[in-house]
Amino acid sequence: TNLSVSMKLVKLLVSLIGINPRALLALRFLPRYLAEKKRFQARGGVIGEQFPILTDYEDSAGMAKGHYFHQDLLIAQRIFANSPKRHVDIGSRVDGFVAHVAAFREIELFDIRPLKATITNVTFQIHNLLDLPEDMHEYSDSVSCLHALEHFGLGRYGDPIDPEGHIKGFNNLINLTKPGGKLYVSVPVGRKRTVFNAHRVLSPRELIGLAAGKLILQSYSYVDDRGDLWVGQDTESFLVESDGLDYGLGIYEFTKLV
Repeated sequence: TNLSVSMKLVKLLVSLIGINPRALLALRFLPRYLAEKKRFQARGGVIGEQFPILTDYEDSAGMAKGHYFHQDLLIAQRIFANSPKRHVDIGSRVDGFVAHVAAFREIELFDIRPLKATITNVTFQIHNLLDLPEDMHEYSDSVSCLHALEHFGLGRYGDPIDPEGHIKGFNNLINLTKPGGKLYVSVPVGRKRTVFNAHRVLSPRELIGLAAGKLILQSYSYVDDRGDLWVGQDTESFLVESDGLDYGLGIYEFTKLV
């Protein structure tokens, strides 16, 4: 709607001049902060420094929504249930999905960027998935690439510019997977577009079309524009609903044909 677009523009303009709209709204809690500080001191509390945090008064116990929260947890649970011999991840969030999996098993991580850390249960290799060596074809019986494929070929992470980077990358994800193995992929879905150089938003059916004759779709889940997860068996209705999203997330579980 025009109102939602206007609100987004206002938030953008406010953030560009260095004002956090959430922090600005939280100023209404300043009297509460001052009153509680006074009570603390009256009861003998000694304050060494002040660092007013006003945004937490009405927050929930935690953030349990959004693309990364849902995909990281869902796919880590699937990998735990399937217990593959080897699991390889390409470009997913280290402090989310990779850490989830490393909590219960070994995981190999491929990325075009270096990883400047040593992490228990994580082995790391630098690879450009747009140029996968042939000796790495059918490398693993379990492969994931979560919220990363949409960036391939846009140069954002130092990768080479390629308008078809997501297509070539997806084909190499298939090549990396052994016959009968699992491939887990998530990408932004909704109104199809390229937002240079940030990301692409794909049609929810695009990866399914690219997978034809190579993969079987085992399940499709999605995160809607509100950040809520929808998991179920009615793939076709989920795809129709995903078409109407602005910036949702499609979560695909494929099995490679033998």
